[in-house]
Amino acid sequence: MRREAGAHLWDAAEAAKLVREFAGGKTETEFNSDLVVRSAIERQLEILGEALKRLRRDDADTASRVPGLERIVGMRNVLAHEYGDIDYEILWRATTNEIPGLITILNQLVEEARGAAGL
Repeated sequence: MRREAGAHLWDAAEAAKLVREFAGGKTETEFNSDLVVRSAIERQLEILGEALKRLRRDDADTASRVPGLERIVGMRNVLAHEYGDIDYEILWRATTNEIPGLITILNQLVEEARGAAGL
């Protein structure tokens, strides 16, 4: 694993954890009606997508181990550039269905990066 991959993985893992934290205990209706929570989750998903985009650029082999990376980067692009076309149902499903498993994988990769760096 390339050295800079560890930083990107850490950023991605932290953003994913914050998405889970911000959504914790909320229903989809609460998510849709709470602009602050929705905005916070959107921002962390942008950070997650950007970190994985940079990982893909700097260490394609490690990036290939992140399931759904292309969809995550695609969602980041929509959030950043097509903000008027956000489908909040898709955003909620990603938050509740995909993020928990992604956190597990990202944490494993962060630990590998730490081991490779001798930390």
